[in-house]
Amino acid sequence: MSRRSADPPGPPAGRCLLVVSASMGAGHDTVAAELVRRAEERGEAAVTVDVLTLLPYGLGGALRRFYRGSVRHFPWAYAVLYRLFLRPGTGHRPGGTPLARLAGGRLRELAESTGAEVVVPVFHLGAQLTGHLRARGLLPVPSVVLVIDFAVHRQWLHAGNDHCLCLTPDVAQEVRESTGTHASACGPVVAPEFFADPPGAAGWRELFDRLGPGRPAVVLSAGAWGVGSRLRTTVRFLADHGFLPVVLCGDNERLRRALSGTPGAVALGWVTDMPGLLHGARALVDNAAGQTAVQALAAGLPVVGYRPIPGHGADGVRRMAALGVAEFAGDDDALLRALRRLTAPGPARRKRVAAGRALFTDDAVTRVLALTEALRTSR
Repeated sequence: MSRRSADPPGPPAGRCLLVVSASMGAGHDTVAAELVRRAEERGEAAVTVDVLTLLPYGLGGALRRFYRGSVRHFPWAYAVLYRLFLRPGTGHRPGGTPLARLAGGRLRELAESTGAEVVVPVFHLGAQLTGHLRARGLLPVPSVVLVIDFAVHRQWLHAGNDHCLCLTPDVAQEVRESTGTHASACGPVVAPEFFADPPGAAGWRELFDRLGPGRPAVVLSAGAWGVGSRLRTTVRFLADHGFLPVVLCGDNERLRRALSGTPGAVALGWVTDMPGLLHGARALVDNAAGQTAVQALAAGLPVVGYRPIPGHGADGVRRMAALGVAEFAGDDDALLRALRRLTAPGPARRKRVAAGRALFTDDAVTRVLALTEALRTSR
């Protein structure tokens, strides 16, 4: 992904957005990169920083390794932590987030050195950090949080932030009720290539037709880290029932090798042409309600949630189904019924595609800049 330096030689020209991302998988960085692209397209400046690099003592890397190892090898442990500390309405959320406090000084220095007029967290630890600083008067510029989850867990929420931009109106309402923070909906942030049939789509269609003639290609997303529950079982099941399962293994080379020998299936490593791939397929089987899911919605691809990863993944998949933008399959038979219905041309597919694309209501950068101006003039 293309990133702007978090330590430029001097303040950029024009208004500057400081986007606070995190290298937890690829979804947050993907959103950050698109915000930078949109800002620069408008003639503005934008800088991205990985909040994990702001943490001292190597804590950022340790946090990433802990989370990655948990969801890959001990998902039950992450499920317990999520239920105790993150899930809305349960447990006790640590006040102020001690990790965010450790990064406060470095973020303040970065905001000053870049001449940032607004800080935009796209990761929940960043939201805790900016909320903590704003609540104590330590960050002189507004913080507008871009909440990129369908199910907003408690670490996204800090009353010190100036505004939260959310995926849907009901999420925005939850934020307002939980913290009193101003919140509104702007829809997901997805690159424009996902909305129109891209040049690479024809090549993917030809590949899928060659590998599985007459079989609808169904993409299985396992995220950037290649994490999923019983993926091999699902792949064999779909192949046995007339589909061409196409598994996105991310950077998990062990998973790709393990699935590559499965008859009637395609196991892919890191894919650089996601717009073409999604336009070349007929449906997405999703387990996290993350950026791949919203990219599929933008591409007009029906999404079916199945065997979600624990914690926010499971809550997000079910929330997408409750909103009507995706379906949730609780077992193999439900998955098969949903895919047969949604991969075939007809009203069921058209309805699901239209509902997904209706999420994309506004431009996040336009909203961020308007909110920044409004907050400045209201002082």
